[in-house]
Amino acid sequence: MATEGASRQPKYQRIADALREAIRTGEYGPGDRLPGENDLMNSYGVARMTARQALGVLQSEGLAESRKGAGVFVRSFRPLRRKGIQRLSQSQWGEGRSIWAADTDDRKLVVDQLVVTEEAAPQGVATVLGMLPGEAVCVRSRRFVLDGKPILLAKSYLPAEMVEGSAITREDTGPGGTYARLAELGYKPVHFREELRCRMPSVDEGERLSLAMGTPVILVVRTAFADEGRAVEVNEMILDSASYILEYDFDA
Repeated sequence: MATEGASRQPKYQRIADALREAIRTGEYGPGDRLPGENDLMNSYGVARMTARQALGVLQSEGLAESRKGAGVFVRSFRPLRRKGIQRLSQSQWGEGRSIWAADTDDRKLVVDQLVVTEEAAPQGVATVLGMLPGEAVCVRSRRFVLDGKPILLAKSYLPAEMVEGSAITREDTGPGGTYARLAELGYKPVHFREELRCRMPSVDEGERLSLAMGTPVILVVRTAFADEGRAVEVNEMILDSASYILEYDFDA
């Protein structure tokens, strides 16, 4: 029965399975070049498109990456384990540490694109923040790069009147970041809600994250609440799905 099921798989999927197993067993290690389209065509007796699809599967799964003019290689980038609960603990930002410190260990994380503006609140954001559509929000737009690989686009919205004149409106928010500054302003976050869904990226998102064709993104929308359930920040994050492991560790 298993053999019959395998025989019904598309040819490109069977080739991808074989290559994936070769990577798992160490036949191809990080940085190694995988068989090219011509190699796969000769080995499996398939058309070029089938060989290309097989390599595309591994790229979309984050196991391989294409290098222009050189071929497809086993990816050496280690996915980031995002600790969804620990990273937002007050013991992180409340003591002056970045929430990223819970995830990155000693890996190099940089923000290579950062723009802070004041804009009219989008309708959905205004609704969550209890504002009228068009009221002013402080918008912090960032791109995060880990070990030289773009992994995340983030856009935070905060009521402009609430954060006016604070470090939140500047590029460098200081130790502990935005949440520490909100606490100083009297709006300490005491509760967070994250909503996750997957979709395909827009053209701009794909380019900014250097995504392989067919790689989906994870959209995480986080809302920070102060006392009495007041929403004080909406953060919309676009994650490269192949660069992340989402971990949620909590007691029953």
